[in-house]
Amino acid sequence: MNKFISTTIIGLKKDTKCAMGSDGQVTLGDTIVKETAKKVRKVFNDKILVGFAGSAADAFTLFERFENKLQEFHGNLPRAVVELAKDWRQDKVLRRLEALLAILDKEHSYIVSGSGDVIEPDDGIVAIGSGGPFALASARALVKYTDLEPKTIVSESIKIAAGINIHTNQQIVIETLE
Repeated sequence: MNKFISTTIIGLKKDTKCAMGSDGQVTLGDTIVKETAKKVRKVFNDKILVGFAGSAADAFTLFERFENKLQEFHGNLPRAVVELAKDWRQDKVLRRLEALLAILDKEHSYIVSGSGDVIEPDDGIVAIGSGGPFALASARALVKYTDLEPKTIVSESIKIAAGINIHTNQQIVIETLE
């Protein structure tokens, strides 16, 4: 997983609201090369949130493919995710892409990997990147023991991850669906 070390992406849905955020740090080896990257996007008429970890060029290629799948299947998120994962695994060019996607709408949450994995977490919280496990643990606790809004939970979870993971900073970008 060393190729996915330079980020923290966390997303969750709670009640009728969704939020996904990322830190802004981009590293090349042990060097910080950017502090304000935007690694989370709204797609399909601002109804779906997508975040990426891994190679930026590879992630942008996957964003484009994913958006095409959403168009092809008229916004059917589960179908678009499965078809993207199938293409990613079977296509000779795509399968060399090194990235993970976190995908979220008001009803579904997924983590998609290049090995063809499509994971739908039981609790609706998606987390990827080297800071992902720290942000995930934080988000689970905040969801369980507080009444905080999803945007606040995402922000606080990334801040906690940034205090632990050297590849995560506190230049946080958050997108929401309400």
